[in-house]
Amino acid sequence: MLKSSRKNLVYVFAVLSAIFSVSGGSSLWAHSLRHSGGSNYTLVERTNLRQYLNGKYVGLTSREVRSFIFQEDDDGSTVYYSGDFYVEQDTVRKMQTVGSGIHEAIPSSFSISSDGRLTMETDNGYPTFRSFPVFPKEEISAGAQWKGESFRAVDPLNNGVITRIPMTVLYTFVGRENYKGQEVYRIKCEWATRYGISYWDFGGDLNLKSATGSHNGYVLVSVENGAMVFMWDNVDESFIYKDGTKVDYKGTILNFTEYPVSYGHEEILDSLKKMGAVIAKSDEKDVATNAEKDSLSSEGKTIEEKKRDISEALSKSESKILVEETDAGVKLSLHDLKFKADSDELMPGETKRLDEIAAVLKKLPSSMFLVEGHTADTGYKEGEMNVSTARARRIAMELAKRGVDEGRFICKGLGASKPVASNDTAEGKAMNRRVEITILE
Repeated sequence: MLKSSRKNLVYVFAVLSAIFSVSGGSSLWAHSLRHSGGSNYTLVERTNLRQYLNGKYVGLTSREVRSFIFQEDDDGSTVYYSGDFYVEQDTVRKMQTVGSGIHEAIPSSFSISSDGRLTMETDNGYPTFRSFPVFPKEEISAGAQWKGESFRAVDPLNNGVITRIPMTVLYTFVGRENYKGQEVYRIKCEWATRYGISYWDFGGDLNLKSATGSHNGYVLVSVENGAMVFMWDNVDESFIYKDGTKVDYKGTILNFTEYPVSYGHEEILDSLKKMGAVIAKSDEKDVATNAEKDSLSSEGKTIEEKKRDISEALSKSESKILVEETDAGVKLSLHDLKFKADSDELMPGETKRLDEIAAVLKKLPSSMFLVEGHTADTGYKEGEMNVSTARARRIAMELAKRGVDEGRFICKGLGASKPVASNDTAEGKAMNRRVEITILE
């Protein structure tokens, strides 16, 4: 469960964002910088780059990276986030595009201080732009210029090795305009790619010798709340490797923020109740099954007492599905799944449950679904992680067979890292062997 409550303030994009507030200076356009948290959001990075290998054109890298980012905590000076990124498309060659299919989640977590500086906690290459844009603390007006230090994560050979390249960006505050029906500020951005002269990322690709190039573009920031709504970057850069290989990219990178589609919880919860699911209400005061006689009141009870209430309700439930309203969206936990030992092969008897879940998910044609696999603790972390990932994908595949668009699943394995019961008993292990499906919003 995420610690923070939803806020009315639209989330300021964590890496490409800052909040502007009118500071009351003598200039009409005077503003000052601060960073604050907000609601969940989706970051989209869309690249259209012509790729050249040793001077020869090899294809158009046209891919889209999406993510769902959640605010985890806010201590007043620093906001903490976690999220899952996934690649929607990849390189296009000879007019052929690799199909997206079921997505593998790429986890990320980071924190942002009040001055907008980002610190990565779990770094797998995303988000790409970090602490960008940077704004001065002094008041600014139309035509004002300033410089800021940021970073960009790159993988020119697409070999899974991420290198972090510094960016010294020259910003120019252009002014105010209308973008898709909302008032925004336009800020021009220019910087050069410089790597291998005075800076090396020793945690990155050690075979990357140098990189040079130029970037110019702009960002649009909401007048109403300061949220970054769009970034356009015109790219022309070269990467040279120790073996003499040279890779050039020319084209554009776009970044923009979207907000997941909201859906009616009541209709979904009603459908799940009819399946016999155990519903844990968002205020954590009530736990109930579809049968009124099984309703439980947990007001005033401790967390452990509430867990026992839920466990007892699940033991009486034929569906063995727990439903919770979380900050990320409605979450369905499928407990006591019957898989063959150390395998993602489902045992007979799961058909009805999957049929009913697929029928519910098909009512949400615009939603994405995060599927997370969990195992009981067997003492073999690597095996648990592999099995949990495979089982998450298996459930997604089974639901796709039942008519849910496979491109809307993001799969993730968590092993035994998040138990909901003790692993000391058979009942507890059965509770921990589960797959969770979150309807993201």
